[in-house]
Amino acid sequence: MPTRCRARRLTLRNKLARILWGGVWLLLYRPSPVLLHGWRRWLLRLFGARIGGGAHPYPSARIWAPWNLVMGEHSCLSHDVDCYCVDRIVLGAHATVSQYSFLCTASHDYTREDMPLTTAPIVIGERAWITADVFVAPGVTVGEGAVVTARSSVFHDLPPWTVAGGNPALPLRPRAPRPGREASA
Repeated sequence: MPTRCRARRLTLRNKLARILWGGVWLLLYRPSPVLLHGWRRWLLRLFGARIGGGAHPYPSARIWAPWNLVMGEHSCLSHDVDCYCVDRIVLGAHATVSQYSFLCTASHDYTREDMPLTTAPIVIGERAWITADVFVAPGVTVGEGAVVTARSSVFHDLPPWTVAGGNPALPLRPRAPRPGREASA
């Protein structure tokens, strides 16, 4: 369990809001045509998400608690992404989370007999790409422009403008910013 996780209890209000969101997701969000990103952005905003213009939340993306989701301009939660946002999940502008990936902000403190829920936010930097079927653990920050290769598991922060992969994901090589863009220091 990352040391940045904090114990947390879910309120009755949180549980009732998730029940309401679950119905809206099932009846209005999930069956919407793929091209209706604006409709899904509106539904997410209705439930408290902060969604930038041009963001692409796909209809099969599962979002646990929209009020904990921030999507920058032109960011993407692709097909069958599981966005388990018990705590905050932030996607920077132009960040992409590809199909079947799992962003997980919660765990349990297994060192205690009552195993309380623990949470920590996830931050995916601007222009970062989480490729297919990647697991991102609670408390992780993926730096600006970083790429995490397919089927990796990310348990620790990754520096900006690197390509990382494996289980656990480790930096493999640098990634050059696009021409005209300087890497942030």
